Amino acid sequence: MEIANRHVLVTGASRGIGKAFAKMCAEDKAHLHLVLRKTDPEAVKSLEAAGAKSVTVWEADLSTRQGVEDLLQRLKDIPVDILFNNAGTLTGGLLEEQPLDDIYRMFQVNLNALVHLTHGLLPGMLSRKRGKIINNSSVSAYMHFPCASTYAASKAAVAAFTDCIRMELKETGVTTLLLITPGIKTRMFDEIETLYSKNFQIPNDSISPSKYAEMIREAVLHDLDVIEPSGLTGVGLKVAKFIKPLFEIEVSRRFKRS
Repeated sequence: MEIANRHVLVTGASRGIGKAFAKMCAEDKAHLHLVLRKTDPEAVKSLEAAGAKSVTVWEADLSTRQGVEDLLQRLKDIPVDILFNNAGTLTGGLLEEQPLDDIYRMFQVNLNALVHLTHGLLPGMLSRKRGKIINNSSVSAYMHFPCASTYAASKAAVAAFTDCIRMELKETGVTTLLLITPGIKTRMFDEIETLYSKNFQIPNDSISPSKYAEMIREAVLHDLDVIEPSGLTGVGLKVAKFIKPLFEIEVSRRFKRS
């Protein structure tokens, strides 16, 4: 799908992958719609300078159902062509030590808001017979590490949801792109060390947000269905999928309860 002149909505656009992808879409002359917790005039100026046809900030709190519903009401007249469900939060640690409020908020942002936004914007895409839904899952959807129980559950759900609607949308003009995202050097990546390191030795492979955003851009332009990681993370993903006992042996070596 072409990006030029399209209306591109990016959640979690203030940093990391979302910010990098928005910049690339600006360079491709897209109309950008940034979903942020609060207005960021500097981001708008930067993206306009990069070449965006227009930049609109939509202040929204995706951590509540009402926040998502309010956003959709304000978007009702916007012909969104590309929806990038990128916003996410991280939980981690031994299950019994994770605060329940954090778990509920994470599922709301990572999964419920993603499904809600897709549900709200899909009818317009179908009526226009064009659209791309990009959903940010994770290698954690398949590589089930200790201390990642709740986060991995949210990302596995995102992967399953995307696979299901991909089949539903066949021959409608609307397509999906599933991101099985590896370690990306963002603030969230740094948070993994804080939440996991007490009990689990985490893999430290990572790539930059800009490099990953370029991969997403190419996948959109070439209408790919999925992006899987390469390198050591890609090997680990294949082992987790197809040789699970071997994966669990290696993971067990890295884990301690106390």
